[in-house]
Order: sequence, then structure tokens, then C-alpha cells
Amino acid sequence: MSSSTAPHAPGREVRPVTTTPPTPSAVDTVAFADPPTLGRRQVLTADDPTPSFGARLRGAGVRVLRASAAIVLFLVIWEVAPRVGLVDQVFLPPLSAVLESFWGLLVSGELGKHVGTSLTRAGTGFTIAVLLAIPLGIAIGWWAGVAQFLGPFLELFRNTAALALLPVFILILGIGETSKITLVVYACFFPILLNTIAGVRTVDPLLVKSARSLGLPPVRLFQKVVLPAAVPTIFTGIRMAGTSSILVLIAAEMVGAKAGLGYLITYAQFNFQITNMYAGIIAISLVGVSINAVLVSLERHFSRWRTT
Repeated sequence: MSSSTAPHAPGREVRPVTTTPPTPSAVDTVAFADPPTLGRRQVLTADDPTPSFGARLRGAGVRVLRASAAIVLFLVIWEVAPRVGLVDQVFLPPLSAVLESFWGLLVSGELGKHVGTSLTRAGTGFTIAVLLAIPLGIAIGWWAGVAQFLGPFLELFRNTAALALLPVFILILGIGETSKITLVVYACFFPILLNTIAGVRTVDPLLVKSARSLGLPPVRLFQKVVLPAAVPTIFTGIRMAGTSSILVLIAAEMVGAKAGLGYLITYAQFNFQITNMYAGIIAISLVGVSINAVLVSLERHFSRWRTT
């Protein structure tokens, strides 16, 4: 409401003029009203539909089926081919016979003994390789002088296969545990070393400059910037080394060992226990898959900052 005073002649009473604003009509009220809002449940239903439990379960089943289809097909062929005469059962027994021998070795404890022996050797050599290769790789990747000094020497041995040095290790270190563990160290060392060097050299220079501008000391720089940025590349080498540790060790255990999966396979072959031989091969595959799964979990744990 507003009021105004009209001009008047002298001697006359002044009466204020009152102006009343018009009442808004129903159309105006509707036009200027706030738009209707959807509740949280309505918004989620319209924009981001959540699949039901059954749909999620079916989706997971389809993904598992696609991932395992090739493996299932291979196992079916392994079971059927010897039985229909495509291959001789003497040299390739059906899968069911191999699994029966696998179960027998597992129940008797013999398989567990050989697996434990192989894992102890592989784990020892793998751990030593990690403790040696990562610090050396950081030094080579960070300081050019260290790279120039050690580069040619390491390049020479990097191109020498581990199994080619097995006779040398046996000749120098004997036929016992030392030669086998040393061979595993040698086989695991270079994948970890080379990936550590690559990881350190590919750290974003802007991160390093920013950390130095903030006055971060060298030790903290490695701890907070260089190592976290290089972890994914380092773990690529660690996973490669984990696979190499088992493969090389099995070959070493076939020469002069008295226990281990390599010894089990060789012993079964010499005694024509073919189902036991294939059971040992299956055990090696399961051990390798398990080691890779553990390393993948560790990689995700140490690299979780990349997804935050």
C-alpha cells in the first residue's frame, strides 16, 4: 500500500490519496508459483534407476559365464577326448582320473608337502629379489650417475636367461637349496628392477617440483611423492616376478631335488604315474593363480589413493 499527496489550493483540506495494489489473479498465482519438486525417491527412480537384486544376480552370472566359458570348454574337451579315442588315455588320462589322483595326493598330505616346499623356496627368493631390486631401481632411476655406472653391467645379465645359468649355479653353489633360491632371485630380480626404474622415471615432474618448493626433504620426497606415483609400475614387475619365481623353480626342482612340485612331476613321469604327473601340473597352475591374486590385492591396497 502506498500513499501520495495531490497538489492543492491554499486554504483547502489536504486528503491523502491511497493507492491499493491489485490482487493477483489465480493465473498470476500459478504463473509465479515455485515449480513442483520431486521427492528423493522420485528423482532416483527417474534419473538413476537402481536394478533389482535379481537383475544384479543375473548380470553377475552372465559375467562369470563369459569369463569361464573357455576354461569350461577346455576341461570338457580334456574329459571327452581320451574317452572317445581322439588321444591315447595312457598319455592323456581323462580329467576325472587326474582329479581323482589329485584328491588322493591331497588327502595323503603328499601334495601339501611338495607345495609347501616349493612355496618356501619361491617365497624366499622372491622376497630377496624385492628387497634388492626396488632400492637399486630407485637409485638407478633417480640418479643419472648410478645409471651410467651400473647400466652396462645390468644390461649384460638382463639378456641372459635364468635357466641358462642353472648349471653354473649348481656347479658353484651345489645341488641343495642355495642354488635353487639363487636361481629364483636371479629370475625375479630383473622384472622388478626394470619396472622400478621405469616407474621412477615416469613420475610427473610437476609433482616433484611442487614437493621441493614446499621444502620437502629428499627422504620425505621419496616416501610421499616418488614411491606412491611409481607403485603401479613397480607392481607390474612384482607380478611378473611372482610368475617367474614358480616357473623357474619348477625347472630347477626337476634337477637334483628331493621335494617340490617339480620333483613330483619328474618322479611321477619316471614311474609312469601319469595321473599324478598331471595332478602336479594342475597344482602348479593353482599356485600360480593364487600368487597372482594375492599380488593383485596388494597392488590395489597400495594404489588405492589413485581412485580417491
